[in-house]
Amino acid sequence: MLHNDPITALTPEVMAWRHHIHSNPELGFKENETARFVTEKLRAFGFDEVHEGIGGTGVVGVLRSGTGTRAIGLRAELDALPIVERTGLPYASRNEGVMHACGHDGHTAMLLGAARLLSQSRAFDGIVCFIFQPAEENEGGSLRMIEDGLFERFPVEAIYAVHNWPGVKLGTIAARVGAQMAAVDNFELTFEGLGAHAAMPQLGDDPILAAGAFVQAVQRVVSRSVDPQSALVVSLTQIHGGNVGNIVPGKVWLQGTCRFFEVIPNIARS
Repeated sequence: MLHNDPITALTPEVMAWRHHIHSNPELGFKENETARFVTEKLRAFGFDEVHEGIGGTGVVGVLRSGTGTRAIGLRAELDALPIVERTGLPYASRNEGVMHACGHDGHTAMLLGAARLLSQSRAFDGIVCFIFQPAEENEGGSLRMIEDGLFERFPVEAIYAVHNWPGVKLGTIAARVGAQMAAVDNFELTFEGLGAHAAMPQLGDDPILAAGAFVQAVQRVVSRSVDPQSALVVSLTQIHGGNVGNIVPGKVWLQGTCRFFEVIPNIARS
């Protein structure tokens, strides 16, 4: 890479943006300061249009060049996760209990870098929409933007995005034919029954046993109900029930998530 390459020259600034965003993480639909930071940058870059508040806290910047009318979108996410950061880094989270642990700080910084370079060069013919999505982590931010008229206001032929991937060699990009990232579907279940004293369980019906049986049984969905060549992950991520050591509770709540590339009809019927 040449010493005067514009990407090399811009890299320290992109890293500084990433560190700033990482230090100031915000949860889904609360990314007010992050959205403001992005908006200020896009306006400073001389964007033709900058739109705020799309789908809540989403931002869209529009660049035009040449005479072409074809349009594409470039997209990144704004939100962080409810995780306590313990990295000890000089740019660690300043918001207790919130952390950019999924790389959205890097995604946003990289997209700002692309915005800066394309706004300077205008080395394309057509329209590029820079889409900064809120609430990617389980909150449905993309749907909110779509419901808020994203594609009616900014019609694009395709949207491109990247996701950081620890373990991939530095300086390389991984791609594949077909789906790259899985769809996600979260679920919650509540098992309710009659609580009882632990010394007299026969007087109640135990939701903990029912929940435990479900946890065991749901694993068979992947191993016995799905073609081994189909990618599917079912994970139970939370289970809560009871608050006293000698009482069988009347309610147990659990949460889980599915990751998949295709809807599998026989599971939908089961």
